[in-house]
Amino acid sequence: MYDVAIVGCGIIGAAAAYELSRYRLRTVVLEKRNDVCDATTKANSAIIHAGYDPEPGTLMAKLNVRGAELAQELCARLDVPYRRVGSLVLAFREEERPTLEALYRRGVRNGVKALSLLDASEAHAMEPGIAPDVAGALYAPGAAIVNPWEYGIALAETAVKNGTELRRSSEVLSIGRIDGGWRILTNRGSVDAGFVINAAGVSSDKVHNMVAAPDFTIRPIRGEYYLLDKSEGTRVSHVIFQCPTENGKGVLVSPTVHGNLIAGPNAQAVEDGGDVSNTAQGMEFVRRAALRSVPSISFRDNIRNFAGLRAACERDDFVIRAAAPGFLDLAGIKSPGLTAAPAVAEYALELLRGEGLKTEKKADWDGTRKKIRFRDLSAEEKNRLIRKNPAYGRVICRCETITEGEILDALHSPIPPRSIDGVKRRAGSGMGRCQGGFCGPRVLAILAREYHMAPEEIPQDNDGSWILSGETKRGGSADA
Repeated sequence: MYDVAIVGCGIIGAAAAYELSRYRLRTVVLEKRNDVCDATTKANSAIIHAGYDPEPGTLMAKLNVRGAELAQELCARLDVPYRRVGSLVLAFREEERPTLEALYRRGVRNGVKALSLLDASEAHAMEPGIAPDVAGALYAPGAAIVNPWEYGIALAETAVKNGTELRRSSEVLSIGRIDGGWRILTNRGSVDAGFVINAAGVSSDKVHNMVAAPDFTIRPIRGEYYLLDKSEGTRVSHVIFQCPTENGKGVLVSPTVHGNLIAGPNAQAVEDGGDVSNTAQGMEFVRRAALRSVPSISFRDNIRNFAGLRAACERDDFVIRAAAPGFLDLAGIKSPGLTAAPAVAEYALELLRGEGLKTEKKADWDGTRKKIRFRDLSAEEKNRLIRKNPAYGRVICRCETITEGEILDALHSPIPPRSIDGVKRRAGSGMGRCQGGFCGPRVLAILAREYHMAPEEIPQDNDGSWILSGETKRGGSADA
C-alpha cells in the first residue's frame, strides 16, 4: 500500500508530489494523460501574480502571496526560466481610479510588498507603449513571468528523482474505502493508498463525487490567447492588466520568458470540459481588448493561437479541505493557481498531517535540477560541450537553436516525453516562428530511433493524436 496517492499531475499535483518527496513516504501520482502538466498548466498566462487581487482572508489570498514568495527560489533551484518584471493595472478613465485604490488596499491587507499608485505621467514614463488615455495605474514590482509547463515538469521530475512513482495514461475510474485507506481503480489496474490527494483540475468535482456527496461543481472557463513573434517581445516590459471585472483579471499583454509577447485571455464558459478550440469571436475580443491597453501591437506577427481551461467553480475561493477521512480536495484552483501551487502543497501537507499522515524527512533528498540550454552558453562553453558530445553541435530547431543533445537530454530525463509536443515542452523545439514546421519531422525521427518505435507510433501530443498512418512510397534509384 502506498502512503499517498495523488490524482492528477498538473502544477498542483506536481507541487504536492515535490513537497511529499522530501519525506520517507511511498507516493504515487496518477495522471490520465500521457504527460504531466499537459492541460491547464501548459495553457495559461504564465504569470506569477503579486497577490493584490484575491479577497483578504481567503485561502486564495494567503496562498497567492506565499506562493509568489516561494516561486523565485524554487525556479532558481530547479533551473526554470523566471523573470520578475512587475505588473501595471491600468485605469483608462478617472472613474476607474477607485478600483485601483481598492486593489491597493486589498494588496496591503494581503501582505503584498512595495505596491504603489501611479498617476498618468508616472505610468507612461514607466511603460511608454500603453494607451495615451491611461489615467493611472497600480504598480506591483513583485509580479513575475515564468515558463509554466517547465515549472510543473521540473517539480514532477524532481519528485520522481526522489522516489515518487508516476503512472501516466492512468485515468481514475472509481475510488472506494478499504481497511486502512482507499482503493483507486484506474484503466490500468488498481492502487491502494492510505491517503488520497484530489488534484484533478477540471475533473476534480468528479473525483470528489467518487468518495463524498456532491459539494461543488467545476464550471470550466475557456481563455483564448495570441502568442506573437519575438519581433513583438519588447513591445512592453511589464505585465499589463486592465481593471478586473466579475469575469476575472481581464485581457493582459505581457512579455514571455522566451522573448515573445502574449495577449489574452477572454472568459467563455464551456459545456464540454475538454473544449480548448479557438473561436473567431473570442480571438477578435482579445485583439480589441489588448489594443486598448497597447495600441501599437502588430497582430500580423502572431505565430500561434491557443486556449486553456480554468477550473472555476461556484465558490469564490479555492476548495482545499478533507472531503472524507484521509481524502483531500485541492479543487477549484483557478487563477492565481500557478502562483499559489507551492503554497497549496505546503498547506496540503499540513492538512494530511492533521488527518494522521506521519512524516519523516529524508537525509538524502535532492530538491535541485540543472538543464543545458545550448543557445545561452558562451562560445567557449559551446565548443567544450560539442567536443564532449557532438550531438550538441547538431541544431534540430533552427528558430530556437535547439540541438540534438538537448532533445536527447529530454528523452533521458526522469519523465521522458512520449510525443513531439512532450519534447517541445522540455527542450523548446517547435517554439519558434515556424512552430515546428522545420524541426517537427526531425524530432519525430529522433523519438522513433531512440525509443525503437515505428514513426507512425509517435503522437503529436496526447494519446491518439497520430501524425503518420504509414508509408505512401519507398525511395529507390533514379531509374526506378
